[in-house]
Amino acid sequence: MRYRKLGKTGLAVSEIGLGGEWLERHNTEEVCQVVRRCEEQGINILDCWMSEPNVRSNIGKALAGRREKWFIQGHIGSTWQNGQYVRTRELPQVKAAFQDLLDRLRTDYIDLGMIHFVDEPAEFHRIMDGEFFRYVRELKAQGRIRHIGLSTHNPAVGKLAAQSDVIEMILFSANPAFDMLPATENLDDYFADNYDEKLGGIAPERAELYKLCEQNQVGITVMKGYAGGRLFSPERSPFGVALTPVQCIHYALTRPAVASIMVGFDTPEHVDAAVAYETASMEEKNYAGILAKAPRHGYYGQCTYCGHCAPCPAGIDIAMVNKFYDLAVMQDKVPDSLKAHYSQLSASADACIGCRSCESRCPFGVKIADRMDMTKKLFL
Repeated sequence: MRYRKLGKTGLAVSEIGLGGEWLERHNTEEVCQVVRRCEEQGINILDCWMSEPNVRSNIGKALAGRREKWFIQGHIGSTWQNGQYVRTRELPQVKAAFQDLLDRLRTDYIDLGMIHFVDEPAEFHRIMDGEFFRYVRELKAQGRIRHIGLSTHNPAVGKLAAQSDVIEMILFSANPAFDMLPATENLDDYFADNYDEKLGGIAPERAELYKLCEQNQVGITVMKGYAGGRLFSPERSPFGVALTPVQCIHYALTRPAVASIMVGFDTPEHVDAAVAYETASMEEKNYAGILAKAPRHGYYGQCTYCGHCAPCPAGIDIAMVNKFYDLAVMQDKVPDSLKAHYSQLSASADACIGCRSCESRCPFGVKIADRMDMTKKLFL
C-alpha cells in the first residue's frame, strides 16, 4: 500500500480507503471481517457518514483495540431521527449525533471532523458565519476532532472551502463521468440535458477546484469513485464501455490534491479487488482511451445510491429501491431472487406518496418519484 499526505493535515493516509456506507447492510462479524482485511492490506482511513446506530456500533466493535491504526473521517450534521437519516444544522440534534458517533465508535476523538453534505454556496456561507461552525471550532479546540473537513458534490462549494483558510480537506465526488459535467449553483442546471458547451474533457470548474486544492494544500478524499458501480457496465456507463475498478481508482488518484479514494466494500474479496490497484500495470490503469469517447453530459438523472434523498416520510429506503430497479432493468426478466429481496423491504416503492421532498435533496437531479412509479410497475 502506498500512502499520501492529506494536504495541510499532514496525515499520511492510504491511497485506498474504506467508505463505510455499504457496511450498513452487514452484521457485526461481516463488518469485522472487512475491517480486518483492510488492515491486512494496509488501509488506514475510513469514512463514516452514516447515522444509523447499528453500523456505527459494528464499526466500533471492529475497531476495538486497534483504534490507533485508523484515521476516522466522521461527519457532523448527519443524524438519526425517528428511525431515519436526517441531515440537519440544528445544534441539539447535531451535538447528540456527534456524541453518539464517538460513543459507538468507542473513541474520544475523530481525526477528520467533516461538515456534512454542503452543496449550495449560500448554505456554505450560512454555516461558516453561524453557530454550526462555531460548534465545529469548539470541537477542534477541545481535541474531539483533530482536523476540520467538509463533504460536497459541488465544485463551487469545494472552491469556497479551499479558499477559506480553515477547511483543511474536503470529501468530493470524483470519477470520469462526473468530471465531464458542468458546474452551477443550481443543481437542475448542473445536470441539464441541453448543456451545449463543448468541454472536450474535464469540466473547467472541476479542474480549477483540483488545482486550487493542490495550491492551497487542501487535501481531497474521493467519494463516488465508481459512480455507484455504473461505470463497470457498458450498458449503464455513459461512455458506452465498461471501466474496471483499477481504472476508476487510477482516475481518482491522478486528480491534483487527491490523497485517497474511499471505496465501499461488502466483502473481504472486494477489498482485495480494490487493493489490486497497488500492483497493477500502467496498461491496466489506463483510462485515456475510454475518456476520449466520453459524451458531454451522460449522467443526468441517474442514481448513485448515495442516500442523501432520505428521510422518506413513508419510510422507503430510496437508495436500495433504486438499486433493485437498476439491477432489474439490466435483464430481460426480473429474476425471482431479486423479487424476493425486493419483497423483504420494510417499505417498497408502492408506499411512495409522490411528495417529491426527496428530489430537493438529491445531489444528482434524479426524478425519484417517477422512478418509484416505474419500480412499482416493474415489480408487480
